[in-house]
Amino acid sequence: MRRSATTEQPPLGVRLMYSVRKEPDYRTMTSADLAAFGEVANKVVTSRLAHLLTGFPHRGATIAWRQVQLADRTIRVRVYRPLRSTAQKLPLVVHVHGGGYVGTAVQCDWINSHIAAQVSAVVVSVEHRLMDHDTPLAAIVDDGWDVLRHIFADAASWGIDPSRVALAGESAGSMVAALSVLRARDAGLSLRAQVLVNPCVDVTSTALEYDSVAQYPETPTLTREGLEFYLRLAVPEGTDPRSVSPLYAGELAGLPPTLVVIPTLDPVADHGRVYAERLREAGTRVEVSEHPRAGHAFISLPGLVPQARPARDRIVTFLHEQFR
Repeated sequence: MRRSATTEQPPLGVRLMYSVRKEPDYRTMTSADLAAFGEVANKVVTSRLAHLLTGFPHRGATIAWRQVQLADRTIRVRVYRPLRSTAQKLPLVVHVHGGGYVGTAVQCDWINSHIAAQVSAVVVSVEHRLMDHDTPLAAIVDDGWDVLRHIFADAASWGIDPSRVALAGESAGSMVAALSVLRARDAGLSLRAQVLVNPCVDVTSTALEYDSVAQYPETPTLTREGLEFYLRLAVPEGTDPRSVSPLYAGELAGLPPTLVVIPTLDPVADHGRVYAERLREAGTRVEVSEHPRAGHAFISLPGLVPQARPARDRIVTFLHEQFR
């Protein structure tokens, strides 16, 4: 997908903040280095001052941690509920945060609390395992899918309406969401919608061959080098990368209406565009919402990127429409 060159730049605040951040040396990063890097990054986004960047939660939603007990492991989830709803059964949005090898559900409090309050839905954000040298992308996919199945099976205790369920994900979380949607279709679970924000949907050998990667290799929030490291962790040697690449799924028919949110200053912008095209070809109703001057992960930085607010509003409107 060839796109013309541009001088478009992200907002000044984003450039300033990331100009003082030291990019790790991914080529020499050990397991211990990765663990330390992730710990520091997550401490930053969960600090009190972080809300100035990641946004203040909506006052019309409650936020609490809950444990999902599975047969072989326990997964923490962050649950957002609307304060003013009197309905006994609410729509459900299962959300998967981005980052892959870093990140936490807390960094998404702003968007998820707004969805809960404005859509009047329960949002469950999966605090999935983070990728490392021993934990591949497939493990994260299992966490997202297993949480979805668990809530479907125990809908009454969660207070949700199993006939009104959507999946949402950001970046690497979009890949988990998209693959969970495919698994749900194959398992006969009916979903109303999926929302994919700056999705990364290709971890095969073609993942870095898109024009957007060549055009934006050194953005403040995602670099080509960071992408290469992500791919090495995601698909260990000997693994078929197509099994965790929604773009290469054999059959994309029978999927729910989809909203793809694309920041234009993103190395993986073309991932979202190409996946939207493939979904349309398979007969899925797809809406694409592009946001100029916004970069990767912009929806988690509303304090720095004004475009996060219209993107949030588009997501809220889309979910309202699908849950009706």
